[in-house]
Amino acid sequence: MPRVRFAPSPTGFLHIGSARTYIFNWLYARHNAGTMILRLDDTDVERNTEASVNSIFDGLRWLDLPWDEFYKQSERLALHREVAWAIFGKGLAYRDFTPAAVGDSEKSGAQGTWLCNPGMRELSREESDRRAAAGEPFALRFRVPREQAGAVVFTDAVYGEQSKAYADLEDFALLRSDGMPTYHLASCADDADLRITHIIRGQEHLSNAFKHQLIFDAAGAEAPTFAHLPLLMAPDGMKLSKRVHGPVVSVTTYRDAGFLPHAFVNFLCLLGWSPKNDRERMSREELVELFTLEGINRANAVVNFTEENPFDAKALWLNAEHIRGLASDQLAAELLPFVPVGPEKMRQITPLIQERIKLLKDVQTVADFFFAEKLAPYDAAELVPKKGDAAMAKRVLERAREVLAGAEFTHDGLEGALRAAAEGLGIKAGQMFEPIRVAVCGRKTAPPLFGTLEALGRETALGRIEEAIAKLS
Repeated sequence: MPRVRFAPSPTGFLHIGSARTYIFNWLYARHNAGTMILRLDDTDVERNTEASVNSIFDGLRWLDLPWDEFYKQSERLALHREVAWAIFGKGLAYRDFTPAAVGDSEKSGAQGTWLCNPGMRELSREESDRRAAAGEPFALRFRVPREQAGAVVFTDAVYGEQSKAYADLEDFALLRSDGMPTYHLASCADDADLRITHIIRGQEHLSNAFKHQLIFDAAGAEAPTFAHLPLLMAPDGMKLSKRVHGPVVSVTTYRDAGFLPHAFVNFLCLLGWSPKNDRERMSREELVELFTLEGINRANAVVNFTEENPFDAKALWLNAEHIRGLASDQLAAELLPFVPVGPEKMRQITPLIQERIKLLKDVQTVADFFFAEKLAPYDAAELVPKKGDAAMAKRVLERAREVLAGAEFTHDGLEGALRAAAEGLGIKAGQMFEPIRVAVCGRKTAPPLFGTLEALGRETALGRIEEAIAKLS
């Protein structure tokens, strides 16, 4: 069974690109009845922060895609060093006593890049042991077989066959001069020990895969299948970054704006992957059923946003679609964190606004009059119905005050009473309803009137109608 991992470094918030990587790993594991592993790659002690760790866990828990096993790389240092020295023992690594190697003589790559320090690479084992025993600091470097004419070759599940000549690979470090493992060593040692079968990660790691293939081979471990994901790009053509593009690249920004977790997952899945039937809105079960590595695209994906509209239009559309698809009680529970009312009142309000919101946070503007003690100021002219005047509006509201004082305060009871009142006044139903709607909501565009009155309650409705009559007077 497949074993996949998501291995974030806790040096910043959870980026939406990282979230997509986690999602693709999770879907692959679930599609193939495999295991999802979360591993914090936290060996960069100087850059790790508790806030970053919290951001990663908060974001992943919000996605509601649980992992099966959890590890911290910092607790596995003994394993990393054991693997490094095993590679050294095979003659496939050497001590470099000048780890910050510089100088024209060492710029031996095709573009003048540093590949190795020949003086260190060719140092005899005896001399190397003597200098190490004397306490001289060193880095442990991998001995790339550049004397051979061959290349590192592997097949990426997304980008196909990859090849890089030995002569173009630098002798990369396995251990730093302070004895700490590098990212390359620690990642591969953990992947081998945890029996990872597939490494699904961002395309920016594709160049690292050549070094990782060498480490797996040197450690006597079977290399996992690599699958690199296309990059997420901003509309300006740059890779998405917080420094350039701001909080729109953080998962918590979407959460706090009122995206449903699954709608967000659905949206991220469509950035670089598509099912064979080109569907867009999919349930979690459908995503699990349809997800394959073959469906991942090679082309980078663009997240379309602007300063005026910080969220991609497709993300908003999908969120609205998923909101409409929720059971009313379930949506009411999702809306509660955004409003100052209790569950029972929210269950009353939710059916009235479910078709009107794209984000959960929209409830604060679409339904604000349900929560306000006093309506925001509005122009008395708004109370005047079509083909009517202020006198008609006042007659309507005065009659509504009488009717609502004694009517059964249910949808059907209110509708029957107010339609009868309109008939009694000799006006159209719309001319009756419009002044009442503005009086109780403070605007013409609002949810259906009878459900709104029922949710507001008799006392609030009558109080607001009284204030509206005063405006007209």
